[in-house]
Amino acid sequence: MVKNEHNIDSDSFTIYHQNICGLKSKIDELISSMLPTPPHILCFSEHHLKYIELDQINVEGFTLCTAYCRQTMQKGGVCIFAQNGLKCSKIDVNKYCKDQDTEICMLNFNTTSFRLHIMVVYRAPTGDFNYFLNRLDDSIKSIYKTNLNLILCGDINIDYLLENDRKKQLDSMLQTHNLTAIVQKRSDFNKCTIWL
Repeated sequence: MVKNEHNIDSDSFTIYHQNICGLKSKIDELISSMLPTPPHILCFSEHHLKYIELDQINVEGFTLCTAYCRQTMQKGGVCIFAQNGLKCSKIDVNKYCKDQDTEICMLNFNTTSFRLHIMVVYRAPTGDFNYFLNRLDDSIKSIYKTNLNLILCGDINIDYLLENDRKKQLDSMLQTHNLTAIVQKRSDFNKCTIWL
């Protein structure tokens, strides 16, 4: 078990992901649902905000570390918040992003004893899947090392409950980076899709 400056060990480090579908109006409810023990990292897809709006969001006890906001379209977007005082740095992956097709942000959490990259991705249901797959692969390659610890979370709008070509293609690409999808059940009970 490894501890860093904030008494976080690698076994108890927690990351929370939510496809929030509009962050601005849900902050209070979100924070109260995480008490009394909030996670160390908050990851959101579909925050629906522009950069200027996202900078004004106050998530008590957290700092906005990195984000992607849509440039020409509305809604969408991904962001990562970290507990105040955690040493994190943004990894610039904007060159891999395209509204609706591939929306990505990435964070490096680094201590003297463990290093972790956290990536949040979003692909709209109408987004170009092949473009998404290629840009996601390129973004992972840009930071990939054999000892890299990478957690990828988000909403990619692929039905993981059924065998299908898109699932096979994504799994194959992830395996080239020693990554495995771990979601094995539906995460949106109103739809028949599941997200990685």
